[in-house]
Amino acid sequence: MSISKPPTKPPPSARRSSRGRTGSGGPNPVDIHVGNRVRQRRMSLGMSQERLGAALGLTFQQVQKYERGANRIGASRLFDLSRVLDVSVSFFYEDMSDETRAQTPSQLLGRRQSEAALDMAQDPETRRETLELVHAYYRITDVAIRKRVFELAKTLGAVGD
Repeated sequence: MSISKPPTKPPPSARRSSRGRTGSGGPNPVDIHVGNRVRQRRMSLGMSQERLGAALGLTFQQVQKYERGANRIGASRLFDLSRVLDVSVSFFYEDMSDETRAQTPSQLLGRRQSEAALDMAQDPETRRETLELVHAYYRITDVAIRKRVFELAKTLGAVGD
């Protein structure tokens, strides 16, 4: 009866997804830029890492990792940061150099935009204009007027057919 060794775990670097990291394994430049913008805004408000962490339910060490770009900031966390720091989410992407913009994870991996994403961009139901139109339509409080606008839009849409 031979005793076999238990399987060994791969080293942490092999287990960790390289998604979002540079070829050398360092943080993605976009994540570094976003982290720098977090730090810039926090400091302009005179807020400590501890205070920001407390407002987000994090430790100051986690805030440090975000600010260095060592840890990526997820969408919901970025939303929370924008509220606590009183800025729009787009603030974190402002002043990004073209060189940094060119180093998104998909571009680092040499991927092109997927056909699904292209289809979505061309789908009228996902366009900003469509969403704004729907919001404006539902802001019409008078049901009779809203119905007339709907009929008008249908009639105008049929003109090109």
